[in-house]
Amino acid sequence: MSMLQRFKDSPAFTLVVVGTLGLTVGLSTTVFSVLDAVFVRPLPFRDISQIFAMQTIAPQGYTQPASYPEYNDWRRDSSGFAVLAAYNSFRAVNAEIEGSAISLHAVATSDNFFDVFGVRPILGRTFQSGEEEPGRNFVTVLSNEVWRNVMGGRADAIGSKIKLDGLPYTIIGVMPPAFRFPISQTDAIYFPLNMTQSQRQARGSHWLPTVAKLLPGISPQDAQREFNRIFEHLGQVYPATKNRRVKLIDVATFTIGGSNGALRLLGLAVLALIAVGCVNLAGLLIVRGVSREHEFAVRSALGASRRRTVMQLLGENLAQAVAGGVLGVLLASGLLDATRALLVAALNRGGEVELNRNVLAASLVLSILTSLVAGLWPALRLSSVSAVESLRSGQRGGMDRRQGRLRALFVTVQVALALVLLVTSGLVFRALSNLRGADFGFEPSHILTAEINLSPGGYETSDVVANFYTPMLDRVRAMHGVQSAGLIQILPIKNWGWNSDIQIIGQPPAPPDKARLAEFRLVTPGYFPAFGIRLVKGRLLDDKLDTPTSQAVMVVNQKFVERFIPPDLDPIGQAIRDGNGKVVIIGVVSNVRQNVFGPALAEMDFPISQVPQAQRKNSLSSMALAIRTDNDPLSLIPDLRGTFENLDRSLPFRTPETMEQVIANSLTLQRLENWLFGSFAVLALVLAMIGLYGLISHEVETSRRELGIRIAVGATRARIFASIYSRVAVLVGIGIAAGLVGVWAARTAIAAVAPIQPEHDIQLLAGLVLAFILVALAAAFLPAWRASTLDPI
Repeated sequence: MSMLQRFKDSPAFTLVVVGTLGLTVGLSTTVFSVLDAVFVRPLPFRDISQIFAMQTIAPQGYTQPASYPEYNDWRRDSSGFAVLAAYNSFRAVNAEIEGSAISLHAVATSDNFFDVFGVRPILGRTFQSGEEEPGRNFVTVLSNEVWRNVMGGRADAIGSKIKLDGLPYTIIGVMPPAFRFPISQTDAIYFPLNMTQSQRQARGSHWLPTVAKLLPGISPQDAQREFNRIFEHLGQVYPATKNRRVKLIDVATFTIGGSNGALRLLGLAVLALIAVGCVNLAGLLIVRGVSREHEFAVRSALGASRRRTVMQLLGENLAQAVAGGVLGVLLASGLLDATRALLVAALNRGGEVELNRNVLAASLVLSILTSLVAGLWPALRLSSVSAVESLRSGQRGGMDRRQGRLRALFVTVQVALALVLLVTSGLVFRALSNLRGADFGFEPSHILTAEINLSPGGYETSDVVANFYTPMLDRVRAMHGVQSAGLIQILPIKNWGWNSDIQIIGQPPAPPDKARLAEFRLVTPGYFPAFGIRLVKGRLLDDKLDTPTSQAVMVVNQKFVERFIPPDLDPIGQAIRDGNGKVVIIGVVSNVRQNVFGPALAEMDFPISQVPQAQRKNSLSSMALAIRTDNDPLSLIPDLRGTFENLDRSLPFRTPETMEQVIANSLTLQRLENWLFGSFAVLALVLAMIGLYGLISHEVETSRRELGIRIAVGATRARIFASIYSRVAVLVGIGIAAGLVGVWAARTAIAAVAPIQPEHDIQLLAGLVLAFILVALAAAFLPAWRASTLDPI
């Protein structure tokens, strides 16, 4: 019998089998392709096992990069490293190419940076010793992406000039396609550290992450111990650095970042999904085969050989498996295309994700083998069952007790695994909902934001505030629908920014190794109304009052007051030391989160009008514009583009975002997790219910004679209905109990995406279990109803 004829005879069964195969292969291939790109595929660095990121930790427990003087101390005193390099990738750079301006990711590095990775350029050279010194540092190395996309892949690019931030740089090298560090920096351009005198000398200015390559024969533990001894020595010389420590993180782990646990849990989840799919497929095919035993017996009695019967089943199951495999390939390809943008934003190596042929082949082989073995089981049983006895029994096929127990085991395993995935999905969804609904300190609707990265070289002889920011804000405020507009150095929610050790004048100083840190931002007065930030006490900043020649002032948030101002003191009028002068607090405002994942930190907001003229072109080159509107914020984009172009044609226009988009983008990985775990849970639940429905339906079908006799001798239909549901209750109850045990056993892995807190999660767990039970009861209703309405005659 052909596959087409079999489909015509039982279309629903064929569709369920092919769909189960396709979904299992498609989803498993998609997720394992991601895991392969992120975990398995090696980074393209030479001697990668010897490359480590240096994570330095302050006494208070937070990560604290090196200052330039510290980096020089470490490089001088350490003996376990072949190379110790520093870099900074926190900003963008404006590149002017043939009259047009584009924004590129900037990676400023020490002169020995590329020596860490042992990767040679495909054109030209990398930096030489001393090229981070002033006057020698106007050279650049291009990533392969920039060379191809910006320079057109020209072989004569070496030696040519390119304007970066308004200053001419000479291109000296092009890296190979596989090289990228930091791994998240696409379209990167590398140039030597270009520091101000303050950055060269300020030991307390921590802005340089470091990466190192161990000498052969030196273990990470030995190098880490040596580095901590260096810290102890430096802490005696410089008390402010006392009690710092270092942790060496291999570069592969460092690249994965905070997504490590979540991705591993996704791997476990997809294994559970594959198990559910294979078990469901096996159960469906075994039942289908058993129900056809009468057909096999008739064929055998008419002369069909066992070999012919087996070959027929083999052909049918292989055709179903191939159809399911094709569906899985199409689904996997579509899923990767649909989610690649999320993957690039969520994972450092997301851009390397592609359909993995080995993973696809393994998924196909596993599913096809399951299909073939389970489908051939009934045919193989014919060797021990007499066709004559099967025909004499008059049954349409049945299940012996051993098969019944096996099918029941299949269903309970599916129920248990589906419940684990359902609970994980529920916890992830709740965590995402809590983050989305958190109090950020402002109402995100109707706020448009735009990143501004000016070229410092274009403002060597002009004032960036007077020549760009002030006229720009005037024009923006005049746009239709704009309520208020302002600037801030680092946008709320985007990221934590710079912080500073503060000392309240008149208060006892903190111990040398116990820094009192507060975030600081440069803002304009319009920032506060644009974000709807409340004034709690005092006054807000005012450009007319807070001038370059007036008393230096700042506005602080409530968290600052809680941490640093004693309760019996009025914060207004208190001041902090700033070099040889002081900065006075003139106002207290409500808290705004600096990051979506943590509470608001103590923050100081300084007016850009009081930034010294000599520092403005560097300190204010990167700002964020915030606009509150009374209409659709995105409708302002064309006018905003025209305003920027009219004021500075060298400024690349970066597409503005609403604050709602900013928040959503900050939760990209969480949204991806929510979508994947939700998909797994729904599919596993559907497959488990199909398995339950199939088992109960088959038991009812093969027990028609017994049920008819029970009804004929007086059993009520309600009792028959209840007996079917008691069977369902046992299966589902065992499965749920096993699933809850599985959830508890996997709580550490699940905590990577959503920690389990029994005292807080009991209602969620109870609700999910109740929903699961109701779905299971609904799945069994139709076969139970058929059994109770059976005509005994």
